[in-house]
Amino acid sequence: MNKINRKLEYALMALKYMSQKIPGELTSAKEVSDAFHTPFDATARVMQQMAQKGGFLRAEYGASGGYQITKDLAKVSIHDLVEVIEGPTALVKCLHKEVPCEIQGTCNIVSPVTTLNNKLTDFYKSVSLKDLLVERTAMPKKSSEAVIHG
Repeated sequence: MNKINRKLEYALMALKYMSQKIPGELTSAKEVSDAFHTPFDATARVMQQMAQKGGFLRAEYGASGGYQITKDLAKVSIHDLVEVIEGPTALVKCLHKEVPCEIQGTCNIVSPVTTLNNKLTDFYKSVSLKDLLVERTAMPKKSSEAVIHG
């Protein structure tokens, strides 16, 4: 059910790694690949997709080139990233307009599945990459101040 694929994992790993760097500092696909032991080709491809399709990254070519984040991750949703990496998403085939479903005429779950798909899409749109990738520091627990009356 709604499993995150490897390419999306590599994209998230790269974005989190890059978000922890000094703004403007370049990151190569090899650097990300080496840091997380991800396949270089797949890592390089998702970083190219994020630069070319999504505009999340800026590519600087050359021997000392690399990528840097160009968008505020607080303003980019996980839905935006999924659309760049995987393309248009839908829970079931019939929700893709260009791919007709052979049982659409007799199917009795189009409406509830459409509703579920819309709710999931709204949820993914509500989660920013910053919310997802930035670890929050745990709030210190309130110490229960015991009052000792003597």
